[in-house]
Amino acid sequence: MIYTINNKEQEKFLRRKASNFDFSKHDKKEIREIIKNMRLEMTKAIGLGLSANQVGLDMKLFIAKADGKQYSVFNPIITKFSKETILMEEGCLSVPEIFGTVERPDKITLEGIDTNGKKIKIKAWGLLARIFQHETDHLNGILFIDRTKCLHKYEVHKQDKSL
Repeated sequence: MIYTINNKEQEKFLRRKASNFDFSKHDKKEIREIIKNMRLEMTKAIGLGLSANQVGLDMKLFIAKADGKQYSVFNPIITKFSKETILMEEGCLSVPEIFGTVERPDKITLEGIDTNGKKIKIKAWGLLARIFQHETDHLNGILFIDRTKCLHKYEVHKQDKSL
């Protein structure tokens, strides 16, 4: 189940900074299971990224998919941001049916730890950079609606069958 801002207790949890992931407290099988379950939730919800706190886990971990590649990053930190920014519409599985334009750096360098406990550094741009920033924000208790000034609701129009 994905936590949403529609539930006050879940929103409170989403707005807390997640705890660092401690590899000494989890074995490889448990780590694989956490990631597998998160991927299932993300796929079911048709998402591009998902942070552990969005599924009620107090740990700095996010998963993402873009350009046919899957990512699992523990304790992510964005260490470099480009000066060039891009405005793009964002949505979020934790903020259902709401979208808004967010300005973010176009290129970033993300550092973290992979599923094997090894340090990683990923240079990302475009959509992947945006996903990484969005998910890292989640782990710091920040939602995209905190970064936009223009929100709108997505409405599904039902076809009029009386015609």
